[in-house]
Amino acid sequence: MLERTRTAERYARGFAAAVVAVATLLLAANAGPARAAHPHEGPRTVAETR
Repeated sequence: MLERTRTAERYARGFAAAVVAVATLLLAANAGPARAAHPHEGPRTVAETR
């Protein structure tokens, strides 16, 4: 039969799960595409492209 857990244990587990969830979201938000090898130098005119 299952034992009842103490209230403090439930809150501790919930808090730990919240910390893990926030850390996961922060890591996922920072995992963006890599920067381009050649940064964009600004708009070019038609004469420069020929």
